[in-house]
Amino acid sequence: MAQNAAAQQPAAIAAAATPIADKAQDLAHETTVDAGQALTSNQGLKIADNQNTLRAGPRGPALLEDQLFREKMTAFDHERIPERVVHARGAAAHGVFETYASQAAITRAGFLGAGGKKTPVFVRFSTVAGSRGSADTARDVRGFAVKFYTDEGNYDLVGNNIPVFFIQDAIKFPDLIHAAKPEPDREIPQASTAHDTFWDFISLVPESTHMVMWIMSDRALPRSYAMMEGFGVHSFRLTNAQGTSRLVKFHWKPLKGVHGLAWDEAQKLAGKDPDFHRRDLADAIATGDFPEWELGVQVVEEADANRFGFDLLDSTKLLPEEIVPVRPIGKMTLNRNPDNYFAETEQVAFHTGNLVPGIDVTEDPLLQGRMFSYVDTQLTRLGGPNFHEIPINRALAPVHNMNRDGFHRQTIAKGRVNYEPSSIDVPPIREVPAANGGFVTAQVPVAGVKVRHRSETFADHYSQATLFWQSQTPPEQQHIVEALQFELGKLTVPAVRARMLSNLVNVDRELATRVAAVLGVAVPAASPRNGNKRYAPSPALSMIARANPKSVVGRKVAILATDGVDGDGLQAVKAMLVRAGVMVKVLAPHLGSLWSAGGTPVAVDELIVTTPSLVFDAVFVAAGADSVAALRASGDAIDYVREAFRHAKPLGALADGAGLLAAAGISTTGAKVPGVSVASQPAELSQGFIADMTMHRHWDRAVKSALAA
Repeated sequence: MAQNAAAQQPAAIAAAATPIADKAQDLAHETTVDAGQALTSNQGLKIADNQNTLRAGPRGPALLEDQLFREKMTAFDHERIPERVVHARGAAAHGVFETYASQAAITRAGFLGAGGKKTPVFVRFSTVAGSRGSADTARDVRGFAVKFYTDEGNYDLVGNNIPVFFIQDAIKFPDLIHAAKPEPDREIPQASTAHDTFWDFISLVPESTHMVMWIMSDRALPRSYAMMEGFGVHSFRLTNAQGTSRLVKFHWKPLKGVHGLAWDEAQKLAGKDPDFHRRDLADAIATGDFPEWELGVQVVEEADANRFGFDLLDSTKLLPEEIVPVRPIGKMTLNRNPDNYFAETEQVAFHTGNLVPGIDVTEDPLLQGRMFSYVDTQLTRLGGPNFHEIPINRALAPVHNMNRDGFHRQTIAKGRVNYEPSSIDVPPIREVPAANGGFVTAQVPVAGVKVRHRSETFADHYSQATLFWQSQTPPEQQHIVEALQFELGKLTVPAVRARMLSNLVNVDRELATRVAAVLGVAVPAASPRNGNKRYAPSPALSMIARANPKSVVGRKVAILATDGVDGDGLQAVKAMLVRAGVMVKVLAPHLGSLWSAGGTPVAVDELIVTTPSLVFDAVFVAAGADSVAALRASGDAIDYVREAFRHAKPLGALADGAGLLAAAGISTTGAKVPGVSVASQPAELSQGFIADMTMHRHWDRAVKSALAA
């Protein structure tokens, strides 16, 4: 028996091993997508068109029956728990929106119906690609989502700081984000698009070209949330009490102007202060420097929707302000920080379908997909269908419906009836006619054959990208070139780099040539349809060409000093800056107090080595022979002003404080260097240093060879 058992042992081992080997093969098959395979649904259905949502006619609305879209988007929405798949890193604040005058002529939305009407709001800003642990200053789109707690229910205006988007159809959104996120084999790079998969996707999707121009510009590096525009991105509909429908584009215009960071500055901030934007927002509100934006609208009659040469339903296009000016209709002020980050900022749930009477969606295929995706995402992220009962999401308007039970239900519904219609409850819960404030969808005709097809009116992918490039000032164009060189220079697949240049040459040959100069790739010929067109520049598309506000309110200035400082002069400078609305901090090599030449102690706010120039808008050097001599001997102090100079920030000094600028290689004699001023007495600051600060940046001196910072 023992011999028989021994003889059978190898066969038993082989039999036991077979299922393990087969399972390993099954797992390999399940987790690998091999090149050249047919694209299928989860059920193995071969997909003929993965580029377009099923809709009623080429410009018609998306159809609920599109199971392929729903399957794809559902899988994408539920990929990560509980962090947001996109917009994971955010900052938020409470505030109020006040309407300037009644907008009843264009919309029956109650919160816009009377001048002086105030509506509470909650606003969340965010990066898109990075995780919750990434840095604020990554080159990225910024989310700009506003929840209005209106008398008629919550209205969410969910937008970005860029007026266009990468794709035209929401069915491509999972592909876009998969490509932009860290590559799945090694989960790197974090919060960065400088890698092969992102640019591989972009190079194969020409409709993304316009958006690429924006994210390679300084718009993707905002100085602060308070200096960042916001856009609704899509075309929406406004309907008035008479039922007249008009198309509208929403804009948020910051009253502090639109300003950006330098790319080198943003990279350094990611290491020295990764919470820079959220800290700036919280500190500004805490000190009473409330961020403010005007809400503006571009309104287009339905009959005029096709007169612009592009399709208003195409989210890769903007409506130039020179064609339809933005009309301000109200102001938003953020005046209160959240009490708890998780309970408010993290749990707030926005949705493009949270509408009020008088505001409606359009057939924009990207917007149509968002209408499905947002609720689907919240079901997983916030634990079930009752996320609307979380305090930050709860409407101020009364809520009465037949929805019951489910995870995290908080409302205790009383009575026998949870259906409608009913004759048991008297009076019963019933629908509200439109005439009495009930929501009705805009009455627009819909007709068409069910197709997966993109409208021909969506076919121009380069004209507005060219307009954007040609509307930038020379420094802004140089920044775009350098950003593209950096991003494309990080690629390891040469074919992707070459394909991107083929796209860029269709935007502008000079742009492609300048980018190619460091990539070692020949510039291909442009498409005859797209190459080398010229447009009248649009100043609204440039942060520099647009007139800067003369106010310096809210700007931050570092005053450098140490023992032996001219205390009276420093205090006079500080007082003058504070009167102008500037936030001032005194930085020194040590904390505590400085002894001054006049014997008056000067309080130190921060250390020079712990609070970099990156977090300030300008740098000023106080007077005092001993103080200046000590700072001139400090490598940290010299590096401080050099770095601020290289980042094009205003620099100033009082009297012999100019010695530190000179030690850093910054000329203060002879012809005036843009943005550099020396005052012999504090009274001269208004015509020198403060006047320089109204420009925010002096890019005309910002060349790499200016200083080695």
